[in-house]
Amino acid sequence: MPRWKELPASLGEQERRLAVQLRRMKDRSGLSLTSLATRTSYSRSSWERYLNGKKPVPRAAVEQLSRVCGTEPTRLLVLYEVAQEARVSAGAGPGRAAGGTATAPAPAPAPAPETARAPDPAPPTTPEPASGSTPGPALRTVRLRTAFAALALAVAAAFAGGLFAGRAWEGADGDARGAYEKGRAYGCGDGREDGVRYAGHSRTRDAILDRGDDGWEVVEVQCLLRGHGFGAGAADGTYGDSTKAAVRRFQWARGLVDDGIVRPETWGELRK
Repeated sequence: MPRWKELPASLGEQERRLAVQLRRMKDRSGLSLTSLATRTSYSRSSWERYLNGKKPVPRAAVEQLSRVCGTEPTRLLVLYEVAQEARVSAGAGPGRAAGGTATAPAPAPAPAPETARAPDPAPPTTPEPASGSTPGPALRTVRLRTAFAALALAVAAAFAGGLFAGRAWEGADGDARGAYEKGRAYGCGDGREDGVRYAGHSRTRDAILDRGDDGWEVVEVQCLLRGHGFGAGAADGTYGDSTKAAVRRFQWARGLVDDGIVRPETWGELRK
């Protein structure tokens, strides 16, 4: 896999974190920039600019990249909101040009002669709200924006604390994996955690599966059946006739209702 370019030194810390996580997700999926362009509404050159920190990534691009990589986008969208808030705050300060570049302050105009100066007007005052009155819409908006920013920063800090300590991205039910490709044959692991068997594709113990289903949970069932000696052909994630027949044989051997439908009872036996 090609090595990523160094992110620009001028990139803000929050945007740098977002770019790093987007790169990791793209690498784990095994998709090239060209593949991303064909599966999303953004061109190859756009993805190159987003992932190398040359241009801020749009929210829609974050959502589409999560979708094609098979990842739940909520945590990435929190990082996106934090990065956007930081970018807006950096660009709104005095003495900054568009894009956040610092500029020299404009020279102050020379004071007029003393004889021509008019008395300074009194500064405008904002009346204090009466006791028990409701704050106006503007004040409520400021308070809501402040509360949202604080919440987003707290969630991002907790999220980043785990990710930047070396944890990989995880699937929706807690297992690290890339995007599922229908029709592809997958390898099977054979591990245990707290006495529970896992084949490395899903940790579910309550998904209901039957003929016509496909996905990571089906791959897990096919691998677990193979581990128990009830082969169902290739572990391709497609719940066809051969998989259903293998499930029925397994259920009959375990004293379960042998209808070929995987329910929590069947999962419980498969995980032993």
